[in-house]
Amino acid sequence: MTDLLIRGGLLVDGTGSPARTADVAVSGGRVEAVGDLTGRAAARVVEARGRVVCPGFVDVHSHSDLALLSNPPAHSKIRQGVTTEVLGNCGLGVLPLTPETDTAALRAAVAFIDADPAVEWSWRSLADYRAVLAGARPSVNTASLVGHLPLRAAVVGFADRPATPAEVTRMCGLLAEALDEGAAGLSTGLIYAPACYADEAELIALAGVVAAYGRVFSWHLRDYTDRLLESVGQAVRVAEASGCRTQISHLAAVGRRNWGGVAEALRLIEAADADVHADVYPYLAGSANLSQLLPGWAHDGGEAAMRLRLRDPLVRDRIRAEWAGRWWEWADVVVDGSPLASDDHAMDLVAEHGNSVAMVASGRSEDDLLAALTHPATVIGSDGLALDPAGPTGRGTPHPRSYGCYPRLLHRYVGPGRLTLEQAVRKCTAGPAELFGLAGRGLIRPGAAADLLLLDLEKIEDLSTFTHPHRYPAGIDLVVVNGTVVIHDGVHTGARPGRDLRVPTEVTT
Repeated sequence: MTDLLIRGGLLVDGTGSPARTADVAVSGGRVEAVGDLTGRAAARVVEARGRVVCPGFVDVHSHSDLALLSNPPAHSKIRQGVTTEVLGNCGLGVLPLTPETDTAALRAAVAFIDADPAVEWSWRSLADYRAVLAGARPSVNTASLVGHLPLRAAVVGFADRPATPAEVTRMCGLLAEALDEGAAGLSTGLIYAPACYADEAELIALAGVVAAYGRVFSWHLRDYTDRLLESVGQAVRVAEASGCRTQISHLAAVGRRNWGGVAEALRLIEAADADVHADVYPYLAGSANLSQLLPGWAHDGGEAAMRLRLRDPLVRDRIRAEWAGRWWEWADVVVDGSPLASDDHAMDLVAEHGNSVAMVASGRSEDDLLAALTHPATVIGSDGLALDPAGPTGRGTPHPRSYGCYPRLLHRYVGPGRLTLEQAVRKCTAGPAELFGLAGRGLIRPGAAADLLLLDLEKIEDLSTFTHPHRYPAGIDLVVVNGTVVIHDGVHTGARPGRDLRVPTEVTT
């Protein structure tokens, strides 16, 4: 007997093909049949008339590496329809760790994603981390990128200098080991120390390893403000030099004087003699650690050295001088619900709390966002974490994307002059799954993994806001992961059927 039969819904299968009415049968964790299944017996039947059935969302830009160990039910992600998360983005990874790694310093460097200090770092390799994650039994599937920050921390440390040729070779070796273990690729965060100290030769060498394995190199660019086009150009050059498939993270032009830059960036991507894509989220404000606004030299030596440095009046004067003519106004930079007042206010917060201070910064254009959302080279990624409003990860006022990215897309950006429903679903499902080599995900067809959603488009809406972020969305009636119902009528069933998704290890040289 069929395990689950979803009957009579409007099927949007992830391919981009026109929606059609169809039944979907699930058995053994996979889609068994699609079509008119009248008369088929099933252990459980869900009536879906008047609602949309689509694949679960594949979030290719997630920072839940540590959050899932604190919150394995993945409340804020699963309740917005995310069934698969790609971890380790923006270079802010948690592996590999070597005997030479200063783990405390690395943990401080990635504090932005470290929402629960009770989580212990007990792993060394990707295989070790996967074992820890499997023990937590998350509700969502996961795939992992290797972070540039831990690679550099393991080999070079936190000094403001280029890597030596021997050090680059060692980083490439550590990267290859993780790719052999099935990592989905590499990510860098060229605004974060110590990755910001990498030169282009180092990036090309690492990209060459990723290309040899046929994986993805994901880029948090050096600059999304005045030097956006220069930064996109660097990503394109490295992609062309290495042959590496490249994903530019959260493409945006930040600062009013840079509006219109996204269209120019997309033209650079179109003209690239390489396979270059981008991800985007549907908000006009971003979020990162406040210390990101400091110049790179201020981070030399790691977080502890940075905090000490910020107590020096001469250092503060130098930072103020470099901030002159900046793209932002402090009134547009919000920390824990309140706008910052001055240069000193910002530096005082970082001096006291280091990289753990999260900001939300506005200053983006709706036209730029629409250009990115509707371009064929883009997919959707939340740039958020799996948060639990009732747990340690539910503190503070995080960006609402962790709760409402995908419902917001469907509620606000599907319609005339924007995206069709079929286009929007593809950008959230099959598109990202294909890009990252996650075979069998993101589609509803016989044999595919049964990651499924039942959506009420009359009700779907993001309810999370910048002032009250810890709110679940409306309109997500059913979430199925690997054939198991995790969300039913908006309630978490307690099921945690997520799996580790390893990208095949065959080298494609």
